[in-house]
Amino acid sequence: TQQDRAVRANGKTTMKVINSSNVRAMQRLLNRAQATDSVIEGQVAQIVNRVRRRGDRALQEYAKRFDKVTGPLEISRREMRNGAKRTPPAVTRALKEAARHIRRVAEKQVPKTWRTTTVRGVLVEQRVMPLERVGCYVPGGRYPLPSSLLMTAIPARVAGVREIIAACPRPEPAVLTAALEAGVSKLYRVGGAHIIAAFAYGTESVPKVEKIVGPGNAYVSAAKTTVAADCPIDFYAGPTEIVIVARNGNADWIASDLVAQAEHDPAARAILLTPNFELAKAVASAVDARLVEHQAARASIEQHGVAVVTTTLDEAITLSNDLAPEHVVCETEAVARQLTRSGTVFVGPYGAQAAGDYATGSNHVLPTNGAARFRGGLSAADFVRINSVQRVTREGLKRLAPTTISLANIEGLIAHAAS
Repeated sequence: TQQDRAVRANGKTTMKVINSSNVRAMQRLLNRAQATDSVIEGQVAQIVNRVRRRGDRALQEYAKRFDKVTGPLEISRREMRNGAKRTPPAVTRALKEAARHIRRVAEKQVPKTWRTTTVRGVLVEQRVMPLERVGCYVPGGRYPLPSSLLMTAIPARVAGVREIIAACPRPEPAVLTAALEAGVSKLYRVGGAHIIAAFAYGTESVPKVEKIVGPGNAYVSAAKTTVAADCPIDFYAGPTEIVIVARNGNADWIASDLVAQAEHDPAARAILLTPNFELAKAVASAVDARLVEHQAARASIEQHGVAVVTTTLDEAITLSNDLAPEHVVCETEAVARQLTRSGTVFVGPYGAQAAGDYATGSNHVLPTNGAARFRGGLSAADFVRINSVQRVTREGLKRLAPTTISLANIEGLIAHAAS
């Protein structure tokens, strides 16, 4: 049977091949419980509390200890410009091109102001106002991530945010170039939980922001969660994930997408959902071939790489929606219309997920860990406040009075009715 073949194949490749009827394996796959590290949470709580109480004194101590900063925390405009000159011309051109695409998409995302009359004499208006100041976190990690600065700062600037404060523990020349291109107001050479605390509560040198956005490591994510009650955040950023839903396709190309996403993090999830057992085997073998050159992805594939053989394509689509992953890749428009729960969907054989990470213009700061059940990726709409203005004339109030009084009385709010 198909299940027997899948079981025999399991273990022959680094990427596991399982059947969707394997209940225990499917439960593990669909378990979206976010593991927490009590040690990290305790350390982060202490850091946040100290920065909140002691301001710059604590921030500078942590910056010296964790980020090896001995000079000023803030990077001057002159230093940004000098650093940008060291960026290779090809990289500068790529950053400018990516910025244009991100800006073009963001301009479509800003909510609109409108007015409508509900009854004669009653006018309701929606007002859209940008946040005053936001904080953008740019991970340092093994490599600089200038693309993350573009993806967070440009939508904020397009939305009309007046002051954009950014921080990066390793501000390489490419990051400095991206900061200038995105219109960052201030940039700090600091990372970790301590700068998140500074963003949330303010210090003598770091102004308090109205929202914190951007991905980061476990300490940054824990800090964002810690301060979220006092300062809004975009969302909790867990390990990255890709799901590919396919009946057919080029096994080498599919494997390439899976390995590309897996190289981010040992906890990254790379999943193929297919009713085609032969494709599942071919992709698993192709993944092994790619791991020879891309060893950074091996730990992720070994722990979280899996090809699930489903009974039908519809079952694969249902499983993808149950997972609500960060990225989904599929073959056709018909399938894309059914993939309703994901951070972003790539359609067609040339929909390389890496293109979305850098160049399509769609934002790569996306919900993970099943959060795509209730929201999409970061957009210009995340950087505005929306409120309503209600204008009621004498005639309008007279028309609304019977409805207002009846509903107030049925809810027992007599003073409402009397007013």
